Amino acid sequence: MEPAVTIRGLRVVRGGREVLHGLELEVEAGRVTGLLGPSGSGKTTLMRCVVGAQVVAGGAVTVLGLPAGTPALRARVGYQTQAPSVYADLTVLENLAYAAALLGVGRERVAETVALVGLGGHERQLAATLSGGEVARLSLAQALLGRPELLVLDEPTVGLDPVLRRDLWATFHDLAGAGATLLVSSHVMDEADRCDRLLLLREGALLASGTPAELRARTGADDLDAAFLALVEGPGGTAP
Repeated sequence: MEPAVTIRGLRVVRGGREVLHGLELEVEAGRVTGLLGPSGSGKTTLMRCVVGAQVVAGGAVTVLGLPAGTPALRARVGYQTQAPSVYADLTVLENLAYAAALLGVGRERVAETVALVGLGGHERQLAATLSGGEVARLSLAQALLGRPELLVLDEPTVGLDPVLRRDLWATFHDLAGAGATLLVSSHVMDEADRCDRLLLLREGALLASGTPAELRARTGADDLDAAFLALVEGPGGTAP
């Protein structure tokens, strides 16, 4: 199966400083791939490149066989940003109905998505009155409305309690099981074991990639937090 995302020689310069340094990586189709690394490592910039929202200084980003940002990808790629992209003065249903109209999907899909993210019973509630976890799920619902083949999620579980994080990760794997590809960023290393594959970024460079088991075996570490530290502190502080 062809990779869902292929990145070759990607360079990004922001504010006169290069923040991505010739990245080379692939995101496997039909898997949950975790994009992990400390704050400032370039995760959000990389995701913006994948969805076509970032000016690049060099290299190529191919998404579902097309150059990133191609208009034909708009209906095939879902994107959840770190900041909730909802209207506080609209209800859950109104937010989703508006997004559905932009995407050209029917009301039945709105109902399906509400159920999928566990917001049943909140349809008439103003977004301003939702909890932080409920707002996160509403943002995710908007990204899911068009049944995207690729779902790009920028730290979707930040600030959520353990139960909500567990439930969202279960939803992510259900989506992958149905054929979608997910690229999920996090700076919380305990979420790494929830991913099928991992991409570890540090200071705009790819530190390592592989399955959680492969990275543990490679470093001899018992857990992924220790594995990440071993890779960071290894010879040259980098790894292919």
